[in-house]
Amino acid sequence: MVSSIKVIYQDDHLLAVDKPPHLVVDPADTVKEETLADILSSDFGIKLLRGGIVHRLDKETSGILLVAKTQQALENLQSQFKERKTKKEYLALVHGTVESAGKVEGNIGRNPGNREKFTVLDAGKEAVTEYQPISNSKFQISNFQSIFNELNKIQMRKLERMKYNQFTLLKCYPQTGRTHQIRVHLKCINHPIVADEKYVGRKMYRLDKRWCPRLFLHAKKIGFYHPTSREWMELESELPEDLKAALNYLSS
Repeated sequence: MVSSIKVIYQDDHLLAVDKPPHLVVDPADTVKEETLADILSSDFGIKLLRGGIVHRLDKETSGILLVAKTQQALENLQSQFKERKTKKEYLALVHGTVESAGKVEGNIGRNPGNREKFTVLDAGKEAVTEYQPISNSKFQISNFQSIFNELNKIQMRKLERMKYNQFTLLKCYPQTGRTHQIRVHLKCINHPIVADEKYVGRKMYRLDKRWCPRLFLHAKKIGFYHPTSREWMELESELPEDLKAALNYLSS
């Protein structure tokens, strides 16, 4: 059987897969569709708890994800994550202009006003995200006019006042692994991720969806020690075509 999941690397101890967007990682009572854990069990024969998945990615986030094939490898890799020995790099396209690298340190917990969201709050769990701008960009004028062709001059000027035409492609380095961490931290510094339905705001989300099909967040690279050889490894996932197409609307 040929799996629908792309394999980036595998040996007798571990597997690295390229998770597509719109796929839930873990089974849950509220999840009715097939999950990545289901696919790992059926297509790869991994019978460990949660299909051997070592860490999580949000449903809409694409990119590299580590899977253990043995219990020993699972425990070793989980320990590396807990002890912060791993290195993770994400790509995120955010609203606004980010001029320089920085760090966000803010505890994260569930939003008391909306249990489906997370937020920065003192009572939350420690969370640290470093970021570095790759490029600042704007819409190419022809693309901007094409995407918003039915808007009148007043509405177009309103978009300009909102500075909707300014974006930054970031590398993000989460030092911890809290749910929605990168999304919450970038929202906290007023640079929410493009097409983030939960955190960008309702109006901005509707505008984003005209040209970006889903959350622009991709797990690009991961570094870790091999669970048996102890050799340092770095694996990488290419930016998917849907996010490349979104970037093509913009110019540096």
